[in-house]
Amino acid sequence: MAAEQRASVARETMAATGYRLLLPSQWAQIPLRQGTEEAVERILHEAYARIPADAPPDKIGPYKRELARRFRKAVAGAQERNALDLYLPVKPVGDEEFNLGASILVTETVLPVRDPEGPRTPPSEIAVQLLTDNGAEGGDLSSGEVDGALAVRREHVAAAAPDREATAGSRRVEYMVSVPGDPNRWFIAAFSTVGGGDPRDELADALVEWFDAVMATFRWRH
Repeated sequence: MAAEQRASVARETMAATGYRLLLPSQWAQIPLRQGTEEAVERILHEAYARIPADAPPDKIGPYKRELARRFRKAVAGAQERNALDLYLPVKPVGDEEFNLGASILVTETVLPVRDPEGPRTPPSEIAVQLLTDNGAEGGDLSSGEVDGALAVRREHVAAAAPDREATAGSRRVEYMVSVPGDPNRWFIAAFSTVGGGDPRDELADALVEWFDAVMATFRWRH
């Protein structure tokens, strides 16, 4: 085996210790296991600094409180799911300020091993199970690779959930990626957007394409 081939095989079998994504500067990463409060305070401070100097004083307080409430609620909801990282668009785009109408949630799952001494289920077989065990009615499923690792992509529209302040449906795309060196671990990047108010509108379509482009930048850290 040539040296280049041996290096490629070694990289594929070496256990991944992390990941990286390339995102626009408008998006911020909020780590959910460590350093969460520091990240939240920094993002809110930057948002408060963008309040116009001539804003009515009686409006600033309520605005800050509502901004902090919405942001902390999103972060708390992600932590309840035992996620790794939350990405949110926290800088203004045009006239929009601190728009929480889209998010990327990063989690991981470890599949149970029925027989620790027995052979491990190949990722390809697990992918088939993920493809067939689809809980998203009418969803679109496909498989491929992300940075050389087997991946399953699932896209669907979730219904509104007024009890969780989700008054509109959302378009969701999940990438489930087999972690190199550990076929029982799967990395999951879940994107959600309400589009322009309709999860099937042109804005939602464009944002889904954007997220697919973001996932094309995904790389493992070893």
